[in-house]
Amino acid sequence: MKNKLAKLKYLPNNFEILVPGDHVVCAISNKKIPLDQLTYWNVELQEPYFSYIEAAKKKDISL
Repeated sequence: MKNKLAKLKYLPNNFEILVPGDHVVCAISNKKIPLDQLTYWNVELQEPYFSYIEAAKKKDISL
């Protein structure tokens, strides 16, 4: 399943894989995020973020 986009449901402390794959794409930077490295996401917006930097940028944009 190399280089296949996964579809996830983001939960408060975890995520559920809806469509199997090996990565998701950051909502801010469009960088690929391997599922085993995914640590930042927004449950309300159902968006993944590459790092705390992108997550903080999204928070600033939303204000």
